[in-house]
Amino acid sequence: MTSFRYSQLFLVFVFCGLTYITYSINQTNFAHSREQELTKYTASIATQSNWQGNGKALYQHLTTSFNFQFFQYIDTNDSDNSFTHGKLLAESKSIIQNIYQIDIPLTRTLANGRLQVKLAIDKELTAVSNRFEYQLLLIWGTFLLISVFNLLLAALHAKKLRYSCKIIDDLPNFTFHAIQKSKLKGEFTPLAKVLESCQSNLKARVDEFNQAHEKLIRTAFQDPITGFGTRAKFTEKLNEICLPNSQQLGVLAMVRATELGAINQLHGREAGDDYLTRIANHIRKSLVKSPNAYFYRISTADFALILPDISLKDGTTIIEQLKVAFDEYQLNLGTDSVAYIGLCPYLQGCDPVSLMTLADTAVSIAQTLGPNSFHVQQKLTGDELFGDSRWKIAIDDILKRKAIKFYAQPIRPCRTNIESYRELLSRFYNDQGKFLPTTTVIAMAERHGMSEELDKLVILKTLSMLINMPSLTGLFGINISSSSANQESFVAWLKNILVRQRHLAARLVFEVSESGMQTNLSATYHFINEVHSVGARVSIERFGLGFTSFKFFKDVRPDFIKLDGSYTQGIISDTHNQFFVKMIIDIARKLMIKVIATSVENQQEKLAMEQLLLDGLQGYYIAKPTPLITVSKSENLK
Repeated sequence: MTSFRYSQLFLVFVFCGLTYITYSINQTNFAHSREQELTKYTASIATQSNWQGNGKALYQHLTTSFNFQFFQYIDTNDSDNSFTHGKLLAESKSIIQNIYQIDIPLTRTLANGRLQVKLAIDKELTAVSNRFEYQLLLIWGTFLLISVFNLLLAALHAKKLRYSCKIIDDLPNFTFHAIQKSKLKGEFTPLAKVLESCQSNLKARVDEFNQAHEKLIRTAFQDPITGFGTRAKFTEKLNEICLPNSQQLGVLAMVRATELGAINQLHGREAGDDYLTRIANHIRKSLVKSPNAYFYRISTADFALILPDISLKDGTTIIEQLKVAFDEYQLNLGTDSVAYIGLCPYLQGCDPVSLMTLADTAVSIAQTLGPNSFHVQQKLTGDELFGDSRWKIAIDDILKRKAIKFYAQPIRPCRTNIESYRELLSRFYNDQGKFLPTTTVIAMAERHGMSEELDKLVILKTLSMLINMPSLTGLFGINISSSSANQESFVAWLKNILVRQRHLAARLVFEVSESGMQTNLSATYHFINEVHSVGARVSIERFGLGFTSFKFFKDVRPDFIKLDGSYTQGIISDTHNQFFVKMIIDIARKLMIKVIATSVENQQEKLAMEQLLLDGLQGYYIAKPTPLITVSKSENLK
């Protein structure tokens, strides 16, 4: 409407100008006609300059040719000859007549007197005023028509603008209206096209954002490998079923894929992902008749299954079918087991922490019962570490029977003048000869303070193997826990054993995790010095994860450092990773420390690491771990 006001103001100026021009033209014409009348009167009165008669007679003589508004003849000799007619001041007329009013009194001296007249202009004034009124009516009538037309046009434009504004106003709400082009015709046609294009493009962008959002949701709440829900979704569902007013009951099962670490080490990460995917598929197939079941991957190797509205008996039947599927998969996989299952019921108002403790206890017990076993734990016995207690018994049995076997994975040197070694991987088995999950055995041994005894068993078995199998040559790496390496009593025991077997000590490389060794640098320094004093060597594995790595190996001076596998995974595309690895190599080489890359799983990673001039490579692509057959022969090494 602002443009309408401006256009109206412009029209007012234009029509005022037209009015003034019309008035000026009429005024000029009217004045010209009066001038002609005055000229005629002047010529006529000049002929009467010697008038000596009666004034009335003079008036009558002149009125034959002129009309007078006022006539006055004053005879200077005889007042009887004087004559006056009309009024000097005209009567009130219309406004328009007043603006054209011309008062021109004419005074003339005659022979015997003085004549003063004022010519009448009523006829001409009426004519010009009528004409001007008609012109004003025409001008301002036209103005009114144009104004009304502009007002209607402005109202129509305002309506179209309101319609367009409504469409635009709804865009932030992602409400897309069909554009009614009949409402946006004429000069608004480009606007209709723009709005239509804008809606189309915005809808396309919204669809893209929705797809990206769904992808992010899947990434955040759906495991990319198995397609199961993530731990966050599991926690949300667990809290839901444990609400006091939830009115829910069912079964919670935990599946632990204990072979993941071994498969990653033996066959690579891709094989590990395939292993998890196969487990997830077997879970889905076993629960195909339970459409309301929920599946989650809650950690690297742990799955949680929530089976609502079923009894523990029915849940056990389903888990038995899952175990059968795992047993069949184990035959194809060629491992000692596939996964273990713990089962427990849940009721309305149960505590989430207690429920998870119950499930974890069940799966921990299942791991001690043989390959792919499952265990049902209906309630807590008051001892929350019941499953751990079973593990303590199992580890005691391992130590008593010395139930350990070795796999060996070689490290390939990158240069001929570099001495390398084979890493021994420990596998533990129960009294039935079935392998137990190695990572769980080690974790439980540390939890129960039995890691030193377990490490001693590994060292003694290694020494016995080297004594009994003289055909085994070269260096061998032994993994020991950092907690043992930081214990003075263990270090003293180790030195005593190695002093008695110096010829074997020179063939041993003790591998310890960097993270554990950094917690106590003085103890680490003491451990490495003692090991070096008997001719053995030290390798720091998973190197590069800590913030004090450089200061660490500068101070303690190990013989080898094994880079964490994350450096290998990103070495091809990550230039920062390449720079950091190169920096580690340069510093280590100045300190006479050999650098080994781990988790090398393809040709590209191998070539990238070789170009960085590492000292050795280890991984599935380099060589797979193979079992070592030990000879049973008693040796008094204690």
